[in-house]
Amino acid sequence: MVSEDTFKNWGNGPGKTETEKSENAENSVQKAIAADERLGSMDISVFPQGSYRARTNVKQNSDVDICVRLNSTFFPDYPQGKTGRDFGNSDGSISYVDFKNYVGSALANYFPAGTVSRGEKAFDVHANTYRIDADVVATLELRRYTGQLNANGSHHYHSGVAFIPDGKTTRIENWPEQAYENGRTKHDNTGRRYKKMVRILKRLRDKMQDEQISAAEDVSSFLIESLVWNVPNEAFDHETYKQDVREVLAAAFNATITDDACKSWVEVSHMKWLFRPSQPWTRQKAHDFLSAAWNYLELT
Repeated sequence: MVSEDTFKNWGNGPGKTETEKSENAENSVQKAIAADERLGSMDISVFPQGSYRARTNVKQNSDVDICVRLNSTFFPDYPQGKTGRDFGNSDGSISYVDFKNYVGSALANYFPAGTVSRGEKAFDVHANTYRIDADVVATLELRRYTGQLNANGSHHYHSGVAFIPDGKTTRIENWPEQAYENGRTKHDNTGRRYKKMVRILKRLRDKMQDEQISAAEDVSSFLIESLVWNVPNEAFDHETYKQDVREVLAAAFNATITDDACKSWVEVSHMKWLFRPSQPWTRQKAHDFLSAAWNYLELT
């Protein structure tokens, strides 16, 4: 049985030292891009994304995700039946593959030898005493055009990021700014309990994994964040953390019993459906984890 004090401890955010090390990693990547002769003059944004930016991370010294986004060239997502010509767009001057290679060179030239390794999706900049490990993802801006016009007559679109893993042809799309803002709003609207519940369930997953409970394996942190985000706000309004955990788990469990019950559930960004064949998880996998978590906590 997990005590109320344990729930309170699990809900705590990252400490000062960990936060400083993540910021140091971000600053170092920014300096690497700015110092590069080729990239330094380009319109590039460097920013953290994911759990570190949202402050829902739980593992000390875990990787911080850092996005290096080229803003002058973008991946388009047009309404059905429309093309770039309908929006006055033309092909960009640099390919995604070239941009990723440039980012890799900039990192390798800036950091000490052996510090940077290239992965299918991201570059791993290894930690030292000053910074934590950083997964650096080279991306282009993603523009999802709505077909509507802004007040000034320009074409309206949602802005995200996208990249193509090495050896693949299908791009991976993310919406970090929307996810950050929606998470912050949810946190405020739940009496600042949302992020605490996310951290609690992440730490619960980690403990279940340590005890080799199979239902907790391969349950991503982002899936947990999205499950909690879709739970109605009233589930977070109780006197104790244990009561909140019970209600959050119950609401998510009941909603994932069938595909139909959670067909409207979305990622935290509200830009992608949570359960679709394109996702790396399934509704059944989420449901099994929630069920196992309930049983592990011996909730009634």
